[in-house]
Amino acid sequence: MALIELKNIHKHFLMGEENIHALNSINISINEGELTSIVGTSGSGKSTLMNIIGLLDLPSEGQYFLDGKNTTEMSDDDLSKYRNQKIGFVFQSFNLLPKSSALKNVEMPMQYASAYNKNLTDSMIRKMSLETLDKVGLSSRVHHLPNELSGGQRQRVAIARALVNNPKILLADEPTGALDSKTSEEILTLFHELNSQGVTVIIVTHDNKIAHRCRRVLSMSDGIMQDLDGIKI
Repeated sequence: MALIELKNIHKHFLMGEENIHALNSINISINEGELTSIVGTSGSGKSTLMNIIGLLDLPSEGQYFLDGKNTTEMSDDDLSKYRNQKIGFVFQSFNLLPKSSALKNVEMPMQYASAYNKNLTDSMIRKMSLETLDKVGLSSRVHHLPNELSGGQRQRVAIARALVNNPKILLADEPTGALDSKTSEEILTLFHELNSQGVTVIIVTHDNKIAHRCRRVLSMSDGIMQDLDGIKI
């Protein structure tokens, strides 16, 4: 059974009197442990697709199964809970809380998770957050604020925050867009390391060079998807 399965997914937006077809009949399966990119230019539909995969938006038509569950039949509360448990997000702009330490930023998703899991104590949250920061090489920066960290270190904090709940999927939206080439390479190497440890990684990008660093490439154009052959690393 596929981890992600999209069946005949369409997404329409009404802009004035015009009906915009952002996604047209998307059918794709992604298995657990895959390293996949979704590549396309601005307006291609890749961000819309990312929002649906990440349970941030619902399709206009079609069905989306995540880990065997039909998400299109879930309530808003169930979607929020499932998103917290199954998906970790990494964004181009890091989206860190500026007045909170690296540790506090990483603890945040687990604090939300504790609303669903009463067995999560503060000491457990602290322990798991420290372990995850160590996993991304930031054990010596846990008490630093974001403005005391380099761009690469901030992105590592964001990756740790995405991983701390042990999600099935790490969904990265232009994760190297705000980084220099050397730091970008370090972050891509980290994604490959995490994938080798069993994390399913999906990278959304406009950059073909980054896309083809993944083992599978999904190309978006005008709301239509093409499954390309990725370059084996």
